[in-house]
Amino acid sequence: MPEIITLFQQNSTLFVTCFSLFGLIIGSFLNVVIYRLPKMMEQDWRQQCQELCNPDTKSNTVSVKYNLITPRSACPNCNKLISGIENIPVLSYLFLKGKCKECNSLISPRYPAVELISALLLGLIASKFGFSTTTLAASLFALSLLTLACIDLDTHLLPDDITLPLLWIGLIFNLDHGFTDLQTAVIGAAVGYLILWIVFWTFKLLSGKEGMGYGDFKMLAAIGAWFGWTMIPAVILLASLIGSIVGISMIVFAKQGKNIPIPFGPYLAIGGIASLFWGKQLSQLYFGG
Repeated sequence: MPEIITLFQQNSTLFVTCFSLFGLIIGSFLNVVIYRLPKMMEQDWRQQCQELCNPDTKSNTVSVKYNLITPRSACPNCNKLISGIENIPVLSYLFLKGKCKECNSLISPRYPAVELISALLLGLIASKFGFSTTTLAASLFALSLLTLACIDLDTHLLPDDITLPLLWIGLIFNLDHGFTDLQTAVIGAAVGYLILWIVFWTFKLLSGKEGMGYGDFKMLAAIGAWFGWTMIPAVILLASLIGSIVGISMIVFAKQGKNIPIPFGPYLAIGGIASLFWGKQLSQLYFGG
């Protein structure tokens, strides 16, 4: 192990390459989280509702164990179990030509896309921060945002199981001046939450409608906990700009109705990842100096 560490420290190209390949593997796991976590949340909500509605009645149904590990991955169309050779990141998708080997149903191209994006993010992070604890922390941050973005696109949910730990880990990492000092990080978490909270209630009082969910507040609070309050305006501006461009494009070109909600989480994720790589430039661009 010490020899490998020394090799990675001396050979940055080897480290970036290996870390990128590790990103492919992690990306495969993220696909599982993206698909299963919302279903696990729904299962938990149903159980809670049943207990609240019938507190004195015990369910006779035997619940099937369902989590991030159990049961094994299978085709959602024909339930054929996915073998190890069919679960190799990117390569299996290409080998299978994007189709289930058993029922020939299409496999979503997002699976290899998430794996490739994970590899790209980890490669860029390794190249920027080198062989360090900062690389591990930054990787956790970026992959968490990628996961949140995909779940929000699918379900319009931003799970507390990801946003809240991400917030606390950001504060802990900044105890020793990770990306910013602790005071700036704490204020960043508060400002990130309160700004969207104020926007939410202002919009609701004026229109009678909810413009976003509480998960967006927590996600921006987590970004603030990692990079401090000075990054919040730039993240919101960037997320709003990209979100507006995408939203208008979908209305004009895809003929999507104006009343169809658009998740804000993916655009916050873009702003958060941009802060990771170009935080100082974005802050200077917004505040000047």
